Amino acid sequence: MAKKGNRIQVILECTEHKDSGKPGTSRYITTKNKKNTPDRIVLKKYNPILKKMTEHKEIK
Repeated sequence: MAKKGNRIQVILECTEHKDSGKPGTSRYITTKNKKNTPDRIVLKKYNPILKKMTEHKEIK
């Protein structure tokens, strides 16, 4: 039987969107290996509301 593993699902939320004052949020769901990356991750993703690439940080 296969092991469950260390991969967990995390939600990434845009950091610039709150400051813009526009309604809605930009969120992405991805997975990470909690053993290799115990810290919160930050990725550049596309925000369709702001229509540009922005930093998305992991939320809990």
